[in-house]
Amino acid sequence: MQPFLVYILGCGSAMPTLRHNPTSQVVSLRGKQFMVDCGEGTQLQLRKAHMHFSKIQAVLISHLHGDHCLGLIGMMSTFGLLGRTTPLHVYAPAELEPLLLLQKKMFCDNIEYEVVFHALDTTRAKVVYEDRSLTIQTIPLDHRVPCCGFLFREKPTLPHIRREMIDYLEIPVSQINNIKNGADWTRADGIVIPNSELVTPADAPRAYAYCSDTRYMPRLAEVVKGVDLLYHEATYDEPMGEKAAKYFHSTAAQAATTARDAGVRRLLLGHYSSRYDNEQPLLDEARRIFPQSFLTHENDVFTL
Repeated sequence: MQPFLVYILGCGSAMPTLRHNPTSQVVSLRGKQFMVDCGEGTQLQLRKAHMHFSKIQAVLISHLHGDHCLGLIGMMSTFGLLGRTTPLHVYAPAELEPLLLLQKKMFCDNIEYEVVFHALDTTRAKVVYEDRSLTIQTIPLDHRVPCCGFLFREKPTLPHIRREMIDYLEIPVSQINNIKNGADWTRADGIVIPNSELVTPADAPRAYAYCSDTRYMPRLAEVVKGVDLLYHEATYDEPMGEKAAKYFHSTAAQAATTARDAGVRRLLLGHYSSRYDNEQPLLDEARRIFPQSFLTHENDVFTL
C-alpha cells in the first residue's frame, strides 16, 4: 500500500503564540504533495519537517483570513530562489487572485515558474483536482468569510496478483495486467483458472477530510461520512460555546459530534485558541463523545 500521509506544519489560530504556528498542512500521496493553507512561517516549518520545497505541486487555501494564507507569497519567493521551474497551482477563493498577482509583481517578478490560479466556489462541493489515483473535492463550510474544506479521496486500485499462482502456472508477465483487470487464465490443457484464484482483493481506498474554520454544521457529517481521517477545527471548549458561535468557530465537542455522526475512523483537533496554554481539556471534551480523537502538534505526521 502506498503511503498516504498528513504532515502538520501549524495548528494554531489567528493570534500568534510561542507554542503553535498558524494553520498549514501537507498531504502526501503517491509521490504528490499538496499544501493545505499557508499561514505565516509555513516555509520555516517545511524546513523543520525536512520536506523538499520542489515536491509541492499545489497549494489549497480554504479562506482569506491571514492565519491561513499570509505565508504564501514568502514561500513563492523562496521557490523562485531555489530555481523552481515547474508550475505551482494555487486553489483559493477568487478574491485572492488580484492580490496574489499584485504581490507577485511586487516581490516575485523574476520567478521562472508559472503560477496557475484556480478560483474556488466555496458554496458547493466540487471536484477541483483529479488524476489517476486521487480526487480533491471542496467542502462548503460556514465561516465569517467564504470558506471551504477539502476532501482527499484515493481512487480504487486493482487487485493484488498472487505471485505464487503466477509462478506455478507460468503465466507470462504480459498477461498480468489483464488478470488484474478481471481476466481468467486458460491452461495449455484447456482448464480455466478463475480470476478469483489468481488475485487477492485490492486495498480499500482511503480518504482524508480537512475542515478548517467553521461553525458547527450538522449536515457536514454526511459529506465526510466514513473517511479514514477527519481534521476538524476545535478552537474552543464547550464553556466558550457562545464565543465559538459568535465568531463562526467550533468547540471540541462539536468537532467530536461530527466525527461520531460521520462514522470516521479518527478525528484530529486543531486551530486552538491562544487562550489555551494546554489543549488537554479540548481533547478530554472530544474523547467523551468520540474516543478516537487526537490533538495535533507541529511536526506530527499521521498515516492513513
